Amino acid sequence: MKLEIDHNSSIPLHVQVEDLLRKMIALPEYQEGKLLPNELKLSRQLGISRNTLRQATNKLVYEGQLLRKKGVGTVVSKPVDSKAKNWMSFSQEMKSKGVKVMNYSMKLDWEIPPSEVINFFGIPEKSRVLKMERVRGDVKNPFVYFISYFNPAIGLTGEEDYTMPLYDMLEKEHSVIAKLSIEEITAMAADDMIAEKLKVKTSYPILKRKRFVYDPGRRPVEYNIGYYKSDSIVYTVESEREI
Repeated sequence: MKLEIDHNSSIPLHVQVEDLLRKMIALPEYQEGKLLPNELKLSRQLGISRNTLRQATNKLVYEGQLLRKKGVGTVVSKPVDSKAKNWMSFSQEMKSKGVKVMNYSMKLDWEIPPSEVINFFGIPEKSRVLKMERVRGDVKNPFVYFISYFNPAIGLTGEEDYTMPLYDMLEKEHSVIAKLSIEEITAMAADDMIAEKLKVKTSYPILKRKRFVYDPGRRPVEYNIGYYKSDSIVYTVESEREI
């Protein structure tokens, strides 16, 4: 592909560069992981300032199309697609996409949860529930921080095998079937704690997903919050209109 822009065009340079980058990253070699040309080299080749190039690149990074790797370069981002229909545990989601999951950290503790969790489970105030925190990702880097609270009625002890897919474990060891998931999805900026967990800068864009999980009798099972790096997931909602 010939890398050039028209300096005599009325179209702003950064818009032309953005369009050029979009065409570049659609090419098979970049989809397969080839690094984009070095900023200095590409700006000289195009006859533009590095600031103009960075303006276009930053937009694609913000959209999740590109990923900057410190000390390596810029590559096409490979987001994970998570469909809301026929939902699964995180491990099952990743397995279906061919992503090998790693636990970067896991912590189990009994504590008094926030009031919204107390209200969700319908349990007395100051009840202690099992809380699980996990930082998970692929073999290259962490990309999601989970906080899960479990209904005390399940009878969890904290000694279960949490290396298993969560909902498989609940069904196998406690005869609890996770049937219904109701979710809330919002965008936010990473605070200091989340930034440290996911190894990103403070204010990095994050997708926050709350998941309320019920059994077939609509009894609450799990209150889950997931904080995803914005460049690691594409969230697809499939809906069908009645006619």
